Order: sequence, then structure tokens, then C-alpha cells
Amino acid sequence: MHTFEISNEFLLDGEPFTILSGSIHYTRVHPTDWHHSLYNLKAMGFNTVETYVPWNMHEPESGVFDFAGIKDLARFLDEAAELGLWAIVRPSPFICAEWEWGGLPAWLLPERSMRVRANDPAFLAHVASYYDRLMPILVERQITHGGNIIMMQIENEYGSYCEDKDYLRAIRDLMVERGVDVPLCTSDGPWCGCLRAGTLIDDDVLATGNFGSRSAENLAALKAFHEEHGKNWPLMCMEFWDGWFNRWGENVIRRDAQDLADCVRECLQVGNGINLYMFHGGTNFAFMNACSARHTHDIHQVTSYDYDAPLNEEGNPTEKWYLLRDVVRELFPSAWTGEPLIKEAVAVESIECKERVSLFNVLDALSEPVTSQYPQPMEDLGQSYGYTLYTTQIERDIAPDAEERIRVIDGRDRAKVYVEGTCVATQYQEHIGEDIKCVLPAEQNRLDILMENMGRVGYGHKLLADTQHKGIRTGVCVDLHFITGWEQRCLPLTDISGIDYSAGFEEGQPAFHRFEFNLDEPADTFIDTTGFGKGCAFVNGVNVGRFWEVGPIMTLYVPHGFTRAGVNELVLFETEGVYESTISLRSEPLIRHLEKEGVE
Repeated sequence: MHTFEISNEFLLDGEPFTILSGSIHYTRVHPTDWHHSLYNLKAMGFNTVETYVPWNMHEPESGVFDFAGIKDLARFLDEAAELGLWAIVRPSPFICAEWEWGGLPAWLLPERSMRVRANDPAFLAHVASYYDRLMPILVERQITHGGNIIMMQIENEYGSYCEDKDYLRAIRDLMVERGVDVPLCTSDGPWCGCLRAGTLIDDDVLATGNFGSRSAENLAALKAFHEEHGKNWPLMCMEFWDGWFNRWGENVIRRDAQDLADCVRECLQVGNGINLYMFHGGTNFAFMNACSARHTHDIHQVTSYDYDAPLNEEGNPTEKWYLLRDVVRELFPSAWTGEPLIKEAVAVESIECKERVSLFNVLDALSEPVTSQYPQPMEDLGQSYGYTLYTTQIERDIAPDAEERIRVIDGRDRAKVYVEGTCVATQYQEHIGEDIKCVLPAEQNRLDILMENMGRVGYGHKLLADTQHKGIRTGVCVDLHFITGWEQRCLPLTDISGIDYSAGFEEGQPAFHRFEFNLDEPADTFIDTTGFGKGCAFVNGVNVGRFWEVGPIMTLYVPHGFTRAGVNELVLFETEGVYESTISLRSEPLIRHLEKEGVE
């Protein structure tokens, strides 16, 4: 059995060991590609894989657990072990990671008296229940039990959020009580304020730093913090940012490959370990993209998590991969390196739409109505992600040609407002609540408001803000008064198989557009959404993510594991009434340069 220790160096089987790690999040990569990504990590000369564990994926409903398919953490770790890779696991409860609400499950939100990420007994009880199911998977895979996990992390970047040491100790204790006995660590920004708030250094928990440049300077700051507390510990960057994530309406962020290689070399010459964040970024499938918190207008992140990483979104090597392999060969000449695995994607041109149907005509196939006097927030309806449709009747009490005033009070994130099936307004974030003026066409008028949860914040002070409660949170005013008598439809779109495409299509309404394409064998591809407005796409019933015409990325990556030989079904749910009669699949992503950045 192997051993791993933290002394003045990292020691593997009693010998000095440099951790060469790369981040791969198993829930962002299809299981059929795990070997591809892990092998490419090994072939670059690295010896360790790091992954977060997103709580919201494994406990989608309170008390309901799922560790199958893309969520099969055990299988992912075992595949890494088969390749001879060690593992660092960061098992929540909060992960940031540009992941929806930082991995916290949205079903926590209705408990308004509870404070998450705090020494709150109610929150810790939920974490304990989750850890009861998660930790047995990890404990038996620790190096102390003959497995490949050498280290685990307590919480994540807590020094950028709070300084509640009792909470951090409580999370540590929940892990240890369930059998975690490998070394523990924290990771934070490498400056004193962050480290003092977020570490448990006085409890002998290794403090690591997160940065992406100025390695000597940042590691010196980390070393000084260690010494301030009487520690002579190894220096590790737990997140060496080799690229960055992207947001709707902003140009794609790139980092020079040679600059990265030079900075990684510096880090490894000074420190004892590095974890590239990300090695393979992958994809925010379904509705798992997060949101960057800002003072007023939060900025939602795109489906692709390419991250400009050493492996691109598809999992193939970039220039960075080859330059980093050169660094490994230079600094660690005895490390095994190899040639990378490379996949090919396919293109299919001009696929004709077979049928389309308006959302309002297939509601019964997608959800059951819930009635209430006032509109309810998404989470209070038992829904976490996707869309919620609010419907009521409003009476015309002014002259037939006079404008009525409608206001959506306190809603998130984006509202599409329809009167008698016609869109009268689209409002996003801070514009929600402004007057919507329209002529009511009938004595009694159907009012529909389609609210979209575009992703909760994954980092920062807004984690507990009311804006993380999605849908309509207060009500809707017509003239000066709140309207009562609402019907709500939860539309998480987890199952669209029951849609009847013969139910009728109306221009200008949200709709499902169905296509079919043929493949000789399962293959990677990219859906070109050019010409479509906003929505999400399904391949053979699986939600592969959101698209939006504002860019910058105009394609959605589809891994070969979601496709099949023969006929494949592609469905686009589009909310703006903007669509084309054909769609194409590309063999590479399409990225549009934006002359003017920002989403209005």
C-alpha cells in the first residue's frame, strides 16, 4: 500500500514528490470521454487529477441521490487509477467553479431562515445527510485504503467569502467522522487577508494558494503565511488559472500559450505542486452554467467551459498542451510523456426542420398547473432550473384603444411577457419592473409571463441575495394594483418526449423545433445555432445547453456519447420567435468577434 504525507515536502512512499495535477470535472465531460481526457493528462507528464464534486448534481432533490452516468464519481476515480493517476478531490459543499450556485442545491433556498456556508445547524444537517452518501465512495478510494486519493479539500476559497472558522471546522469534522483520513487542505487567494479568513492552518490543515501568474511572488506570500504560523510546509498552487471562462455578449478570453508555459515553469521551480485550472474545462450541460455577480447587472456565463485550457472543449490538445509537455520534459526528465489522443468531429449541412410546435400548445405534456393567489418563486414551486410560466386573466377596464400598464415586480432573470399570445415585452434583470405599455385586445385577456433562470451566482457576496430566488418573487401589477389568481407551470425541460408536434405553431411564440440527422457512427459535433434567438438544445432527449444569439460562441458542443449510429433527433427550444428552416452541424466551434461587448 502506498503512503502520502505532508512534511516540509510532499512525500509519496516516503520520497519527495511534486504534485503535477490538472483539473477535470467529471460532470462537464461525457463518461465516454473520461479516458480520453485522463490519458491526455498522463501523456503530458502529469501525475494527478483534481476534481470538484457538485452537490446539486448528486442530490437534485432533498434526500434523492444520483451517482450514475455522468455523475459516476467512483468510475471516474477508478479510470484515473487505472492510468496510474493520483487524485485530489474537493467534495463541496460549495465549489464555485462557475457552476450553478456554486454547486449548492437550489432546494435549500426555500429555507429562508437558514444561512448556507455558515455554522448553521440546519445547513450542516443537510451537508451531513449528503456526506453520508458521498463519503463512502471517497473513503474506500483514499491512498490509505489502497486507492488513489492523496488529498481532499475543506470547502473552497472560503477566505473570499467569510471567516467563520467554526463552520470550516464543522465541515472538516463531518468529513473525518465519516472516515476521511488523507491529508486535508484549503485553497484561497495567496494574500494575507484571504488566507487568514479561509484557512485552518492552526489546525494543521495545509493552506494552498490560487493564482495564475507572478508565481514566485505569490508563493513567497504563501510561504510567509506558513512561517507566521510556525509551519514549514510545501508550497502548492491549487488553482493555476491557465485560461478563463466566458460570458454572454463578451468576447472570448484567451491567454498566450508561451506566457502560460513560462509561468508554469516558474511555479514548478519555486513550489512543490501545481494544479492546472482547468486542464480540460468541458461543457456546462443543461442549465449548469453560473453567473458572475455584479452590483446591478449580473453577467451570466455561457454553455461552453472551454476555458482556453490545454485541452479544448472537445478534449483535444491545444498549443498549450504541447508547450506544457515541453516544460515537464525539461524539469522532470524521468517523467513518462506520450503522444495525445485526438478525436475528429463531423459536420452535417442544411438539416431541414421536420416539425415545430408552440410552447403554449403543449403545456400539458410538460407540466402540471399549480394555482395560487399570487405568483410563487421557482424554488417554492419545487423547481430548481429552467423556465417557469405564469398565467392569469386580466380585464380591460379602459378604452379599447388605450394603453394599459403592466409591471413584473421583483423577478429574475429574464421575462417574456405575452398578452393573448403576442409578445409585448422582453425584460432582463434590472429592466424587470419597468412599465410595459400595451393595448389589451379583448374584454378578458390571457397574460403569460415566461421567466427564465439563466443561472445563479457561483462566487461572491450575492450568494445569499434574493436574486438567487428565481421566477416572480413578489407579483405582477396592472395599472397600480397586484393581480391575483395565478396558474404556474414548472418547465425544467427534463423530459420533452411527450411533445405533440401537431398541436399547432404560432409565429412569435416560444416553440420547439425538431430536426433529424443521420450518422454512420456516434461522433462529436457542434450545433450551429446561427439564425436562432435564445434557448436550449436537446440531442436524443438530452439537454446539451443554452444558446443565445448575442454570442460570442455560436455553437453547442455535442460529445459522441450523446449521439448514435443512424437517426438522431435534435430539438431546439427557442424563446424569441427567431428561427431558421434549416440548421447545420459543424466540425469545429464557431466564435463570433463582438465589436461592442455587453448584453442589453
